[in-house]
Parts: sequence; structure tokens; C-alpha cells
Amino acid sequence: MRQPLGLTWDMTRYVIAQRLRGRRRYPLVLMLEPTELCNLTCTGCGKIRQDPAVLQRRLSVEECLAAVDECGAPAVSIAGGEPLTHPDIVAIVEGILARRKLTLLCTNGILLGRVLPKLKPHPRFSLVFHLDGPREHHDRMVERRGVYDLVIKGIAEAKKRGFRVTTNTTLYKGADPKAVGQLLRELNAMGVDNCIVSPAFTYEEVGMRSDIFLRRKEAIALFRAVAEAAGPGVRYYNTPVYLDFLMGKRHLRCTPWGNPTRDPLGWKGPCYLLTDRHYQRFDELMTETRWEEFGYGENPRCASCMMHSGYEASAVSAITPRDAWRMVRWLFAS
Repeated sequence: MRQPLGLTWDMTRYVIAQRLRGRRRYPLVLMLEPTELCNLTCTGCGKIRQDPAVLQRRLSVEECLAAVDECGAPAVSIAGGEPLTHPDIVAIVEGILARRKLTLLCTNGILLGRVLPKLKPHPRFSLVFHLDGPREHHDRMVERRGVYDLVIKGIAEAKKRGFRVTTNTTLYKGADPKAVGQLLRELNAMGVDNCIVSPAFTYEEVGMRSDIFLRRKEAIALFRAVAEAAGPGVRYYNTPVYLDFLMGKRHLRCTPWGNPTRDPLGWKGPCYLLTDRHYQRFDELMTETRWEEFGYGENPRCASCMMHSGYEASAVSAITPRDAWRMVRWLFAS
């Protein structure tokens, strides 16, 4: 299964409850960034190019758990920055799991040895390893040799210890679809539970290296080629509706409120990828953001974005009765 049956039921109940209450906008996944600090300088990342003073700030355990409670989303993705640089990351994970949330801990794998012995496998917990492609491509994109091998070693060790493992592959211009497809097959053979694939966001902060980002038509063509090369056996974490969107078979409107972000400066608006303002309270983010001004066709900064952080919540909202059987098969696929 993509995730334990009890967790799937909890997520389904949550969505149904929101719809019965008539709520048009509600969070599905809290993007929690305890720190923006990172030990890599990935070519396509805009977050590491923030002011050094921002990069040195971090949320306390209490602030992280308060954000989880305030938001109320059934899932929490602990991102950054590199979350494993936070000295209290284990306590943060344990506190979120105690609240029965689906908990995803994202990492580049470098510091895994510091925390893996302190963590315990849990059906609601997954380690998410950043892996953009095969060895040469990945190491070039993270700007450090040897990181690919560390990730593969970390995945193997995590699976040996009984953890659920997901990988997150970001697609950039110039990626070899056959090589990426082969990597996804190899990850499945290693026992990786799920693979996330998504086109990179066009960060303005990247500046001179903006030629690495895909326009929407290019992203669709590349993902189609990757999916064909990977074949039908890959266990994607992406929902079938979102995969249809990536292949250009389905139109979705961005729902940036579905993945709200809490970082050391506050609640980040309007979304995980764009920073126009920080709010002190979650309800301020939800009520004061002019959501209609963002998304494909509404804002030039959103023109090429097809990120799962903006569109997976859209995919959930767009499920029709005809999609229901596909979703059941996706959820229960081994």
C-alpha cells in the first residue's frame, strides 16, 4: 500500500469533513521548515539564496508543534533547508507523530547517520530522500561529488532498519529521461516505498542559472518520456490525477493554500515557493492572502509551475466518481 490503511482512512475522513462543512480552502499538508539552513548549495534552489541572517534562524520544538496544531492539516512535510541540521529534529518528529499526523522528513542524506539511530520506524513516518537523477546528474545539481552514493547508502540503511522510504526527484532541463526512468526502476528494486517526481520551480533567486528550468510544455514532454522509460511498475507517491496533469492530460488549477508553509519568519505567503509576506497566525494567511491573484494564467511567476506542492491538493479536490477506482488501485498497489 502507498500508506497504512488507517492513515488512508484518516485522510479521507478529513477531506470529507471539510467538504461537508462547505470549506472551499483547507490545508492538506503543512510544509514545516524548522530551519532554512542547508549543507548543500543546490543549483536550482532559491531558499539557500536568502539573507544569511534568515538562514541562521530556526524554530523551537514548541513553535513547530504549535504550528502543527494551529494548521490542523493531517500531514506534515518537514522540509527546509536541510532539517537534519536542526539539533532537535528528533524531538520535532516525535512530537508530530504523537499527534497522529502523517510525517514526512525530507533530507539530502548527508547527516542521516546522526539521527537514524535515534528515530524509530512508525507506520505514519517516512524518510524522503532528495535524489534528482543518476550519480553524475544528481551530484552536479547539488554541486558536490559523492552525495548520490551517500543517498543510496542511506536508503539501504533506512530500509534495513524498517523505515518507510520515499524519494523526491526534481526534473530540470537537460535531464536524460531514460536515465531517470532507469533510476526509478532501480529505486523500486531497492525496496523504496514510493517515488515523488515533479518539475522544478523557476526560482527568481537563482538568477543567471535560470536556463535549467523547464517551461510547462517542456515539463510535460520530459515527464512523459520519463514515465515511458520507467515503465508501469514504478510506485509513484504522486496521485493518478496529478500524474495525468504532469502528462498534460488534465487541467488543474493551483491550490496554494493546500500546502501552507511555516518557517522561522512566520506563515509564508502566498505559497511554499513564493514569498510576498509572512503572517504571524495561520488564520491571517488563509483570510488575508488574495488567492485569486496566484496560479497559472493569473500571475507570471506561476506560469511554469507544476510543482506537487501546488497541485497535489488540486488533484485531490478534482477527483471525480470516475477517478475513484483509479485512486483505490493506487492506494492499494504493492
